[in-house]
Amino acid sequence: MSNDDLDDFGADDIVERLEGMSDADAVQRADALRRGLEEYDLDDDDIAVLEAQLGDTDEVIILPALPVLAIVGRPNVGKSALVNRILGRREAVVEDVPGVTRDRVAYKAEWNDRRFTLVDTGGWEPDARGIDLSVAQQAEIAIDLADAVLFVVDAMVGATATDERVVRMLRATKKPVILVANKVDDVRHEIEAATLWSLGLGAPWPVSALHGRGVADLLDNVLTILPEISSVAKTEIGGPRRVAIIGRPNVGKSSLLNKTAGEERVVVNELAGTTRDPIDEQIELGGKVWRFVDTAGIRRRQHMAQGADFYASLRTAAALEKAEVAVIVLDVTQPISEQDIRIVDMALESGRAIVLAFNKWDLLDDDRRRYLEREIEQDLAHVAWAPRVNISARTGRHLEKLVPALELALESWDTRVPTGKFNAFLAELAAAHPHPVRGGRQPRILFGTQATTRPPTFVVFTTQFLDPQYRRFITRRLREVWGFEGSPIEIQMRVRERRGPKR
Repeated sequence: MSNDDLDDFGADDIVERLEGMSDADAVQRADALRRGLEEYDLDDDDIAVLEAQLGDTDEVIILPALPVLAIVGRPNVGKSALVNRILGRREAVVEDVPGVTRDRVAYKAEWNDRRFTLVDTGGWEPDARGIDLSVAQQAEIAIDLADAVLFVVDAMVGATATDERVVRMLRATKKPVILVANKVDDVRHEIEAATLWSLGLGAPWPVSALHGRGVADLLDNVLTILPEISSVAKTEIGGPRRVAIIGRPNVGKSSLLNKTAGEERVVVNELAGTTRDPIDEQIELGGKVWRFVDTAGIRRRQHMAQGADFYASLRTAAALEKAEVAVIVLDVTQPISEQDIRIVDMALESGRAIVLAFNKWDLLDDDRRRYLEREIEQDLAHVAWAPRVNISARTGRHLEKLVPALELALESWDTRVPTGKFNAFLAELAAAHPHPVRGGRQPRILFGTQATTRPPTFVVFTTQFLDPQYRRFITRRLREVWGFEGSPIEIQMRVRERRGPKR
């Protein structure tokens, strides 16, 4: 049986069999599988996951927000090279020309078993006439969204007027800043780095992002100033559920926020610690109070027009960090664009719950409707599980449908599957639809558990890697059994070998 056949599997009775299984039977079967794992080599992280058995608790499990490290500096000082060196892999970096945007501005990084979010503020070419002001504003935004900052300077060029302007702003912040003297390829160039003491940010750390020289020591120092849990992306517990309205420019985000607020706005809170105008709107909608996370936030000034796409991406990332569910607004009068898809993918990568809001529905004619359905089927197939609402933010048409969609997505985001039921599901699925044989061997699923909620994350122990198609098949069947409408699902594989005989 090939992986292509997975999408063609006929109906089975897994749902009925699971419903007919008592909780006690499911737990008993899972316990037997869990004991069988003792024969396999498990690391400390495996043991921690297994001992937690989070799928059997009644509480909502939330992972702490990762600390955020921002990299700032003027163009061509080696920020992207340093990002790649820290990540340990080469990420796609677009050309520094106007109008070209980076696909992602935030990356998950790890050093000495500490994980953190790395924000790269490169990837755009500012107006040459206003370069110092533009770079300073870019750094200012990055600092607002970070727990600590790496300020990168080209040691071979020395401190420029642009660098000094950024430094004046950095000194006024309370965020820890590490001065990085880049392009110090050997000991002979360290004298150049020493001249950067004049910037007044303390000792410069000489590194060569290109060759890796000094980067390990730099990261060791970074870990001493990064908090264990982010103070800026901190996950809030309790209170109104937090909603981010995101989408490309001119799709109707502001109109939607204004219409939902209307005369029912109960309070507007100005966020502390920022010099610009981001606000969170607490709005009464559908008989509940919601907190709509600001996505206009960082005001785009006229002379920043060339960096507009970059800033839109950064604003979207910032809103997602603070939100629990993303309402992705799409303009139905325009074809679904690459930027629309990029924003959808950002929401997916953030792990937030998702609702798709198709705006300007009152302006849709029959011809455009046919094309739209085709575009949705082709371009948004990877989020077909997200609730859809067809609205008009201008007129308020069908806005009442937004609340049930939000509630459904958040309920899915919080869903926990008991360990016993999850293992029964995996066993029934593997029996009815075995994984294809690979290299003369058939991967076997040993045990599974739900590690976290928000989003639902499952850990599956196996004897070999499961093909991507089979993992997608498992995800699809999870949705068929437990719903998960509006929530991404993550399945993590842990391939373990049987422990050898003791000598």
